Amino acid sequence: MIFLGILLGLAGIALFCWLLFTLAVFALPFFAAVGAGTWAHHTGAGWLGAIVVGLIAGGITLGIGQVLFAVVRPMWARLVVALAFVAPAAFVGYHATYGIAKLAMPSETWQIVFSIIGAIAIGITTLLRVAGMAAAGPSSRDLAQV
Repeated sequence: MIFLGILLGLAGIALFCWLLFTLAVFALPFFAAVGAGTWAHHTGAGWLGAIVVGLIAGGITLGIGQVLFAVVRPMWARLVVALAFVAPAAFVGYHATYGIAKLAMPSETWQIVFSIIGAIAIGITTLLRVAGMAAAGPSSRDLAQV
């Protein structure tokens, strides 16, 4: 029975790590949605209004990021847009890895070391995914017409 518990614990950690790496690209739209939803709730919009405002803000943030990747041509400007998506993902990666490391090891030094490694890994993964979104921009047919 203990063996089954260990296997289920490892499967749960693996599931959460996979989910973290998959959803890291959406950290910036999520932060925008939570911020806008919180603002709407505090201004008296109620729960439903806050949810609607949050969904709209998150969608607009993701849409603006994709439009900027399609429109902006200089590499430095694309890097700035990519870093706007990578910074919140690295922040989330640090804290998620810290939570997992806090459960797994007693040494606070090693918890921070693994948290920094996790933040770097998730930041690089997010950068590669955002770069993949940018690379899927104009097709070769569109470039041939120029």
